[in-house]
Amino acid sequence: MSQLRLRVEGQTFRDPLNREIILRGINVAGDAKYPQTPDLRSHNPQKFFDTDVSFVGKPFSLKDADIHFHRLRAWGYNTIRYIFTWEAIEHAGPKIYDEEWIDFTIGILRVAKKYQFYIFMDPHQDVWSRLSGGCGAPTWTLYAAGLNPRNFKNTQAAIVHNTCNNPAEFPKMLWCTNYTRLVCQTMFTLFWAGRDFAPKAIIDGVNIQDYLQSHFIATCKYLAQRIQNAGDLEGDVVIGWESINEPNRGLVGIQDISSIPPEQQLQLGTSPTAFQGMLLGSGRSYEIKTWAFGPLGPYQTGTEVIDPKGEPAWLSAEYDDSQYGWHRDPGWRLGECLWAQHGVWDSSKSQDTLLQKGYFSRNPLTGKVLDYEGFTNSYFLNHYRAYKDAIRGVCGSTIMFCQPPVMEVPPSIKGTADDDPNMVHGVHFYDGLTLLTKHWNRLYNIDVIGVLRGKYLARPFAMKIGERSIRKCLRHQLRFLRDESIQRMGDHPLIFTEIGIPYDMDDKHAYKTGDYRSQIKAMDANHFALEGSKSNGFALWGYMAAHDHEWGDQWNGEDLSIFSPNDLEAPIRASSDLTKPDSRGRRIDHLVNGENEEFSSIKTLTPPSTPSNISLATLQPQQVHRAAEAYLRPTPIYINGRLKHYGFDLKHCTFTMRLAANQAAPNAPTEIYLPDFHFPTGETSVVVSGGKWEICLLDFHRVKLQYLRWWHNEGKAEIKIKTKKRTRGEYAALQKPHRTRCMMM
Repeated sequence: MSQLRLRVEGQTFRDPLNREIILRGINVAGDAKYPQTPDLRSHNPQKFFDTDVSFVGKPFSLKDADIHFHRLRAWGYNTIRYIFTWEAIEHAGPKIYDEEWIDFTIGILRVAKKYQFYIFMDPHQDVWSRLSGGCGAPTWTLYAAGLNPRNFKNTQAAIVHNTCNNPAEFPKMLWCTNYTRLVCQTMFTLFWAGRDFAPKAIIDGVNIQDYLQSHFIATCKYLAQRIQNAGDLEGDVVIGWESINEPNRGLVGIQDISSIPPEQQLQLGTSPTAFQGMLLGSGRSYEIKTWAFGPLGPYQTGTEVIDPKGEPAWLSAEYDDSQYGWHRDPGWRLGECLWAQHGVWDSSKSQDTLLQKGYFSRNPLTGKVLDYEGFTNSYFLNHYRAYKDAIRGVCGSTIMFCQPPVMEVPPSIKGTADDDPNMVHGVHFYDGLTLLTKHWNRLYNIDVIGVLRGKYLARPFAMKIGERSIRKCLRHQLRFLRDESIQRMGDHPLIFTEIGIPYDMDDKHAYKTGDYRSQIKAMDANHFALEGSKSNGFALWGYMAAHDHEWGDQWNGEDLSIFSPNDLEAPIRASSDLTKPDSRGRRIDHLVNGENEEFSSIKTLTPPSTPSNISLATLQPQQVHRAAEAYLRPTPIYINGRLKHYGFDLKHCTFTMRLAANQAAPNAPTEIYLPDFHFPTGETSVVVSGGKWEICLLDFHRVKLQYLRWWHNEGKAEIKIKTKKRTRGEYAALQKPHRTRCMMM
């Protein structure tokens, strides 16, 4: 068994030494959402409708891969959620795979392997496609569904950053509203449930549902097969595959398409009902309500007339399907709204009458009323099973990361055939108020999960006042999601595969002043929540190689990257004098040793000053910036036993941990990542309930990380690690500009 192999055991990950593993991860990288050529960052309108694209070079070039992976390892991350899109592989047309991109990706994964990362693959999408304001599916899928991307702008079938009149004024987080606009609602409805709700949509002899799903699954399976055939990646570095990112139900389960569903929590700008979206998509002019987002949710600000001037979002009857080589059934008429063809509404110019407001509210085969939970337990699970079987058909022992719809009730699979013992529950969570307003509000916040689960009689009761209450509320929400997962999905690990904060808060105040206090508060609150969630790790969103202060993450005005070349640099202490390898092949330099002979005694052991074999001449410079003190946190990575609690108090620079320990084993200590950014050896004290410990440097392919290794007695075990509290000025000094760039040694 590979030394990097981990296995799922009940609610935990375990390594070959039977230690519990915490995945301290990050998403790499948001840059993969858009092509390398042509330059299609979301603010660039040039060549947006080009179909000749290439993702070779995403998330970053092969020659720069060492720099990026070295940096991420130096920041203590051991796990990567690897972002790729369906479009990157099959952009040229159905069953035409980009072999050059696949070869390039295999090369990137091989570089990551050197740094001993755990990687799971994420087929990423946001609001279906770049052409509908997000990322993910190839352009041809929209044409296959009968839609015309060139007319999305005037119909507001999708609001796209690349095609807006002034990209610099694109409203923050407006892209999310595309989930409730015509294109995204239509595409996801067809993807999940086309057979039931669009039986006339036949292409190449099959329903559009089967056409879209089969191509998506076959594309992911082909990539998995190529990675498997590489011979040195599957299991050694690629430990698992996640299901499609942030699945959305589309129209499935909407009870009345003539009104905004009560569960629709986000309304920004124009907010048409599903039926109004169909009318606009057919070229009709309509007056639509406009909305803004306030502390208690959306509120109406007025109305706006949208006039597509008769140009529909649907392809004209003259469109030539031969471009991509498929055959559309004659019963599927181009030039007309697909939903009108199915009797949802009368599209004759004299009427425009809604005929079936509840068309999507019931399963047409069973008559059973649908809601989001019903969608998840039927249409989503049906797809997930097919996807899982395809990936497992290639990589039989791979871990499946099941990601149900975001913030919704997870599927009820506990004790069923879907209760897969080699499965992980992937969950996304963002502090919505901070994300939408791009402001860290220390006065109040909202218990969003409590609202969604019906915990409160009215939204005002969900308000949490004061920063301490806000932090506790974030922690309670994450813990609730963990408990809910166990109750409904069974005994599986849970990973928060996306969580993060916006860095461009308060109109980019930090970029103008260097004052990242709000970002530090927000990031610390999110990590405080993670540490108290009882989850098995996280993958922070995110890392963007091409970030800059002007356009942020280069995508829809988002700015969540913990890295930016525009920010400051500072050195991290590290030694180049490593002496011997451990059982996992890592070289170790022992800095400080300590021992408590009696389990019942608690002693404070203060290490001496930095050992003489570490000199300033051997310090290795690393980039540390953008609220680094909040995300450079001590974390237990390998636990010889069962982890009960851990947490880092940034204010007092104190780490604590409790565990139910296994019997001490010489080759299986508990290992804690201990960033010397916070815990320089000469200023760090350690309190343990028993056993012996050492602070040492471990080498991960020339990346030297400070770890505390602890051989404790069996039973209840506790540790407390503390260093002196730094002032804001001292932290600022640690992050002052440094002339030397990040270098490989």
